[in-house]
Amino acid sequence: MGAYLVGDGVDVVVRATRATRVDVCFFVDGVEQNHTLQGPILGVWHGHIPGIHAGTEYGLRVWGRWNPGQGQRHNPAKLLLDPYARGVSGEIQHGPEIYDYEWENGAPGQPYVASTLDSADHTARGVVLDQPFSAFHSRPRTRWEETVIYEAHVKGLTMTLPGLPEELRGTYAGLAHPYTVSHLQRLGITAIELLPIHANMPEPALTALNKTNYWGYSTLSFFAPEPTYATAASQAAGAGAVLDEFKGMVQLLHDAGIEVILDVVYNHTCEGGHGGPTVSLRGLDTPTYYVLADDGTMIDYTGCGNSLDFQHTPVVQLALDSLRYWVTEVGVDGFRFDLATTMGRRREHFSPHHAFLVALTTDPVLRDTKLITEPWDLGPSGWRTGQFPAPMWDWNDRYRSTIRQFWLADANALSRGIAPAPPSDLGNRLSGSADLFGFGEIPGGRTPMASVNYVTAHDGFSMRDLTQYDMKHNLANGEDNRDGTNDNRSWNHGFEGDLTLQEPNAVILPLRRRSIRNLLGTLLVSTGTPMILGGDEIGRTQQGNNNAYCQDNEISWFDWDLEPWQEDLFSTACYLVGLRRENPALRPTRFASGRPLPGDTLPDLSWFDASGHPKPAHTWHDPHQRTLQMLRSGNSDGRDALVVLNGSLGSATVTIAEGRGVDWELVWDSEWEVPADEFKVHAPGTEIRMDSLAIRVYLTHHP
Repeated sequence: MGAYLVGDGVDVVVRATRATRVDVCFFVDGVEQNHTLQGPILGVWHGHIPGIHAGTEYGLRVWGRWNPGQGQRHNPAKLLLDPYARGVSGEIQHGPEIYDYEWENGAPGQPYVASTLDSADHTARGVVLDQPFSAFHSRPRTRWEETVIYEAHVKGLTMTLPGLPEELRGTYAGLAHPYTVSHLQRLGITAIELLPIHANMPEPALTALNKTNYWGYSTLSFFAPEPTYATAASQAAGAGAVLDEFKGMVQLLHDAGIEVILDVVYNHTCEGGHGGPTVSLRGLDTPTYYVLADDGTMIDYTGCGNSLDFQHTPVVQLALDSLRYWVTEVGVDGFRFDLATTMGRRREHFSPHHAFLVALTTDPVLRDTKLITEPWDLGPSGWRTGQFPAPMWDWNDRYRSTIRQFWLADANALSRGIAPAPPSDLGNRLSGSADLFGFGEIPGGRTPMASVNYVTAHDGFSMRDLTQYDMKHNLANGEDNRDGTNDNRSWNHGFEGDLTLQEPNAVILPLRRRSIRNLLGTLLVSTGTPMILGGDEIGRTQQGNNNAYCQDNEISWFDWDLEPWQEDLFSTACYLVGLRRENPALRPTRFASGRPLPGDTLPDLSWFDASGHPKPAHTWHDPHQRTLQMLRSGNSDGRDALVVLNGSLGSATVTIAEGRGVDWELVWDSEWEVPADEFKVHAPGTEIRMDSLAIRVYLTHHP
């Protein structure tokens, strides 16, 4: 599928199952040259057009029935983007020209009268590129048990980064610059998960507000990189240079030992609902590509107006072809699937045995990449965490909510004299969420690494904002603060908003900083695959905005003008990532049984209360039993790990658990503003005093 240079011209292959005629339209010296393709053969149209060279812009015009009530909306007045175009040129100009039906008085009317306005000068075009080459460079291929993911936006990470040349800020090249890479390497992450980089189109509603879809979850092309993230020089040189810049970024990150994971949106497209614009798939074959109701309107499982229909072979093929392209031709290492439940639906029913999921997880190219799901959508029974097939990994929202609840929401309740929630779910989340991932076709489940643990992500508060806002502050989005979740489980520690040292309420700042360290430390000692939201390691704020999807400005961009406490936080984050990397007991690869593994004498996982005794089962359901100890065996060749948590507002006396009877070395305490240079050693059974809301990590002491 697509357009490829062959011999003296270009071969074009397009799927338009219900069309009666398809033209490919090349734009040469500003003149549109139309060529009617042959076909259809099993719904596919094809042709060879001589005299076409690399860099030529093109689009498609499609003839066929106009019957919106049955989902058939062929309109040759609309120039369509080839779904397989490897490059995209031009911006879509919002207006009546890009809609396949007539507008009334400058606004969308009933979409039943075909528009005669030509969209060629108002829409994006594909670009013919040189024959793609296979990615020849080696990949880091980091093992899952050693993986630490860093979620970031190409532009947000680099837009104000000091040390970057001005022309590289906010670009693919800027992301791969040694100054950016050195920050990632110092932190110790092994993979960067990029918010969508597929070419996208902002929603018309945002365009009307003079805003854009900054996050990029509004896909226009599944094959072309977003041109605006490339340098001005690459954009001026054309789509081929944009792709080369992206490939160069991947190569340089690989050279630094960092994998590249793409956040991909195959659940819907930018064409929106029934009355949305027609720029690609809608004009080719709406009933094949989209889930439709009996009246031809879109069924929306995604909250974005439409849902791609993975019951149909062409949709499955399109997604698989796109994924293989990014791996084999561009060199990326994996994918995070936005609203992945939609891709496993047969209409309203989800199945882990869906044809697409089976194909994805058995494909010889894709099965060895990192495949991560956002395991829910907005359709019926959309929450499916832990239910995707191996070797897919899932974002664990239960982990996020539980850790926020324990350290923030419960503390907030206690500070107001309200009983907190019992910590009954905490043990599951700290130990790998076996209740979610320990079952399935594979005996023993998908391993605890299938749980992608996170406390914060692009949607929601940053880690700093979790500690300084009780409520969302999204007025800048233009939706009267209605957008964004209300289930933040945050705690402002007694004052709403940011504070400076000169303000009277500044006395709460040390506790806020400790809360950030509690969240970060818990994430990095929990069993599973940790994901850090980019900027949390330096205390980034979004000014209380928990849905900054349309904020392409300082709200979303990293502020690299760091205060001393932010430098200290970065040192702590680097230290914790290194501590996890160097001690396998902090990153178990199998679910715990509570018994010793062969060759060991210590159970793989044990729980103790504050007195150092085995934790009684009923205390997990006591909201006031908020001090506990988690002991993990390092087996015979590693150091055992003891994690002590005090989630109460008062200090606690803790008797250190016995373990093997050897001394414990305190290697990290969330009370520390910066990691210590020298570590205290305590004998088992020693009573220690822990301050309120704190976490400590001990390792067996080997003199």
